[in-house]
Formats: sequence, structure tokens, C-alpha cells
Amino acid sequence: MSTAGENQSLYDRVAALKENLTEKLGPQLIQNPQLADALTDRLEDMLEEVEEAETKIAPPPDGGLAELIGLGKEAAAKVNSARMPEKVDDYDEQIASERILAVSDLYYIYQHERMGVFRAINKLQELYYAGAVRLSTGDGAYGLYRFDRRSVLRFTKKERFQAYRRVLGYTTVRPAPSAQPNQKFHPLFTLFVNNVAELWRDKRISDVIRDRAFDPSFGSIATVRRAGLDLRNNLKWASYGHINVLRIEVLQLLDEAFRILNSDDIKRLFGADDAWDVIEEVMSRYFNEQIDASQRHRMAVAGRDIIRWLAQKYILNNSRAEFEALLREIADVAEEWLTSGESLGIAYRGHVQRTVPYEPRQINVRD
Repeated sequence: MSTAGENQSLYDRVAALKENLTEKLGPQLIQNPQLADALTDRLEDMLEEVEEAETKIAPPPDGGLAELIGLGKEAAAKVNSARMPEKVDDYDEQIASERILAVSDLYYIYQHERMGVFRAINKLQELYYAGAVRLSTGDGAYGLYRFDRRSVLRFTKKERFQAYRRVLGYTTVRPAPSAQPNQKFHPLFTLFVNNVAELWRDKRISDVIRDRAFDPSFGSIATVRRAGLDLRNNLKWASYGHINVLRIEVLQLLDEAFRILNSDDIKRLFGADDAWDVIEEVMSRYFNEQIDASQRHRMAVAGRDIIRWLAQKYILNNSRAEFEALLREIADVAEEWLTSGESLGIAYRGHVQRTVPYEPRQINVRD
């Protein structure tokens, strides 16, 4: 159990040790900046070990109040002799990875829903039942017949849109009862992607202008870590509930939809080469919409990869070299997401331009 005086003495001695080491190792620290990082990390680890040891000592029954105010035999003669707790437990940054992975899949699903994949299927089904298109016995026709046979067992379109609203803040549908839209997701996600892209942009520049091209001492990882932790904590509270089972079910539905759209009789009907051509043709011909399929699909893939990266413990790593090595996995992915977001007008590079608030057009969600 440390007193206020012992606590002050500890930090004064640590500060004196740092000054002494800096004075003696000055030339080496200039030539090798990584040495300074190593020394700082080691001193911080030693200080944390002392603090952890102090927290394991059981406090007195009254928490040290009696000695502070001068009651009993243990009364403190000076204020520096009173017990002083160091800190409370740190905020727990540990998050169940399966919930964050579920959000990554939900983001992927949303971008495809936003493109109109399911709307295109429903329109083809309407035309098929009306006999307005030349479909009869092919795989696509049979798939359209079977597509909604199990609709009573699935989540409805309204329930899907409510999930997007609650977890991602997207769509304008009223959330389910007792739910709140996650309006902070898009700004936090864009901020994190921007910080990742900026760090690697700066690092590439430093690789060109410095002698030690692969020295990981350029740029700050603190902004990236803080933005990532803020986003993870936001998703921590938004990912509870039925999101895990919903994304599995809707991914199955999405897979079934693409197998129908990629069938020979459906592609032949529109003179298309693949399922994407069919979607673009249906949305253009029957809904008069240009869906930006290439950009949306790239955002879906890149966004899912970025959120999946956050599901792991990489963001908690304090070592610069290790953190940058792990972050390299999504460096180019972040640039791709930003490029596609800029082309759609829903994200900007840098911190001078503000993040564009997400205000999508109204979409009818009635089944």
C-alpha cells in the first residue's frame, strides 16, 4: 500500500532516471531513434509492474479515510503519509470478435442491397409471373419460382433495413421499438479509414526522402489506434441482438440471388455477360437508376475487410513496428474505400474537409 509521499517519490525517481539516460545516451538517441522508443517502452513497463503490484495489496477496511482525517492509532502525521490509490481498472478494450465480424458482413450486405440486388430479383420475378419476359423452364426461371417460397421463414425487407439503421445508421427507416440508430458509425468509420490511409501515405513519402527507407519511426500511430478504438467501441454496443443470425441468413439469400442472376437464361434475356450486367440492366431499364455497381461493390469488399481487421486484437498493439506491420494488411484497402467513397460523394480524404453526413434517399420498404 503506497502513500502519497511514496507515490510522488516514485515518479520523481523515474523522471530523474529518464533525464540521466537521455543525457548519457544523447548521441546514440539521435543516430538511432528506435533506441529512445525502446527505453521509453521499458521504463513504462517497469512503472506498470509497480502499479500492478500496488493494486494487489488489500486496502484497509475504511479505504484509508481514518488515517487521512487523523483517527485511531494509524492516523497520518503528514498528508504525504496517507494512503493514495493509484487508479481504477482501465477501460476494457476487449471485444468479442464474432460480433464485429457480424457487423462486417452486415456492411457488405448493405452495399449490395443499396445497389438493388434484391429489387432486381423481385422485378424479374414480377415479370416472370406476368409472362412479360421469355423465361420458362431454365435454371433462372426455376430459381425465380423458388426464391420467395421460403419468405415466411426469412427476415423481411423491413427487418433488414431496421438492422442497417440500428447498427450502421444507414437508411431512413424507423428503427425497431426500443432501438436507436447508430448515427456515429459513418463519421467514425470514415475517420478511421482516413487515418489509416494518411499514415501510409506519409510513410511512402518518408521512404523516398529518407536514407533508412524501412525505418518505422515516421508518422504517428496514436491517431490510428484512437480512431480504431473509438470505432470498435461504437460497434461494441451496436452489435448485440440478432445481427449474427441475420447476416448468415441474408448472405445465403444473396448467394441464391446471384446464382439466379448468373443463370444462362437470365443472362441471355438481357444479352449480359454476368450477373452484374443483369443487375445494372434491370435497374436502368425498369427503375431508371444508375447504381454505380463497381464503386459500391468495391466499398462492400474493402469495408468488410477493414471492419474484419478491427475484429482482431491488432489495434491494441502498442509496438510501432508490430502495429505498422499488422496495419499494412488494410493500407491499400483503405485507399480503395476512400477512392470509391469520393466518387460517390460520401467520403473525403484528409481532416480539413468534413465527413459527409449520410442522408440517403427515401426507400420504400413495404414487402
